[in-house]
Amino acid sequence: MPRRPAVPTLTTLCLQNLAQHMQSLWAKDYSDNYLDEYEFRFLVGPFNDLACGLVQELLQLLGRSRRLSRAALHLLLLPHLQQLSLQPCPTLANNALGHLIVLRCQGLSVLELSGCGRLSPAVLVDLAEGLPRLIRLGLAHTQTNIQVLSAVGSCCRRLRELDVSGCKKVTPRALRHLGYDPVERRPGCPALRVLLARELEGDAVTAVAFLLLALPRLEVLAHGAVPDALRLLRSGRLGGTEDSEGFPSLEELARSRGDSAEETPLMLALRQLEEVEEDALSTVHAVCPQAEELSVWLGDSPNPSGLRELSGWKCLSRLTLGCSGRHSRALAELLPLAQGLGSRLRVLTLHSFICQDPLSLPALLTSCPSLQSFSAELEVPPDPHEEPPEEEPPRWATDLLPQRLPRLQSFSLSLTSPVPATHRPVLSSTLASLLCQAPRLQILRLLAVPFPLDSVLEPALAGLQELQELVLAQSRVSPGTVWQLLGSDGPLRRLDLSRCPDIHRRDYDGFLQAVRKQRLELDITWE
Repeated sequence: MPRRPAVPTLTTLCLQNLAQHMQSLWAKDYSDNYLDEYEFRFLVGPFNDLACGLVQELLQLLGRSRRLSRAALHLLLLPHLQQLSLQPCPTLANNALGHLIVLRCQGLSVLELSGCGRLSPAVLVDLAEGLPRLIRLGLAHTQTNIQVLSAVGSCCRRLRELDVSGCKKVTPRALRHLGYDPVERRPGCPALRVLLARELEGDAVTAVAFLLLALPRLEVLAHGAVPDALRLLRSGRLGGTEDSEGFPSLEELARSRGDSAEETPLMLALRQLEEVEEDALSTVHAVCPQAEELSVWLGDSPNPSGLRELSGWKCLSRLTLGCSGRHSRALAELLPLAQGLGSRLRVLTLHSFICQDPLSLPALLTSCPSLQSFSAELEVPPDPHEEPPEEEPPRWATDLLPQRLPRLQSFSLSLTSPVPATHRPVLSSTLASLLCQAPRLQILRLLAVPFPLDSVLEPALAGLQELQELVLAQSRVSPGTVWQLLGSDGPLRRLDLSRCPDIHRRDYDGFLQAVRKQRLELDITWE
């Protein structure tokens, strides 16, 4: 059955006790006497003697339990703190708190401020200038502007990861300050490897191309203009990008790298690429041959050369494919690609494909024996010769997958249309085979499956010893199978039965009563 809560460690009990008395004792004294005296630096308490990791754990515990007050946060801004996240409490992050962080926590290597919109640009500049050891900085959905990016590019020399997604004051031209300091005339953020810049407005093709050339260690640049910027760089037509603000042109950057269209073909170190259109695959492959993770949108007309291009990536291990045209593509079209990638593929995610031939799904899984995660959103076309469904057999065949999937930890299947009766036996047998062939499965999501899943799930429950999350939203499963699941052995922590047509309120109440009575560590969702 799902496990009972583990006996907490002595460390956990001590932190819980400290969190329980934080507000009533130390935070109260600080609030009454010192909270608005910003020259006051520290208050002595047991938290001062905690190691860095324990202070961070205490902050997380207070945040999860919604007990992190302004006073408690002030008290835990200790000099030896190395990681600080204000995401759980963005309303507490004001300008005064920002100044305290600069004063007290100059050893920070990780600072997460995403969503902290009350911090002014001036304070964000002070943080960038006053925390020289930062390795990761999260500024998504803040008031970050060109001055903040200039400070980050000039002062955060160790920075490896930066998130400025959704910052409305960040213009494409402002992004260039991350790659070059026009005042000091030197490269900016020389160690930057990951830059997340999603949901930014404006035509950013030239600015993104500038970053790709100016940041030689960049492995991830999440921005919608990346494919077009790669086209520009691949074309070699970099003239006309001179700038009066002190930034080098694209031609100058390319020469400084030793890359030119006539001599050495441009190659970048990008490992992850998002939102690539099918017709841009050849360009992206030529410029980023070492890519490991790729997200591709396929158009209406089948393009075998585009899918063949994917097979040529030697390092590709994580692939997301979606259909962006009016008509979805057939799942069977991916079989040659899956066979070409073979055992290299670790993660495969599919959106809006049509499963015309039900055997294409088991064939696809069989071609990828090293998968760790598989997710598919499939549409099954109606059968014009549909006949009434036959009676469901007590057990489905489990030999549709001839080999095991020993590494598979997450499997998700969502059906976006009714499934004709002719497809149900094959899909049921595929799921039954999968559950028997994937002993390390931890997450299983079967969404909107319109045929009964009892005979698929029941035989496999004993073998799923590592299953932690089971989502059956909008699927057909009976209360008896859920009861069997509650009585099985395993570490199940989450069970989602939302909008399951065969589960009623009285069933849900019975499940909750059993969980409470047996003190199981299991969260059940139903509506």
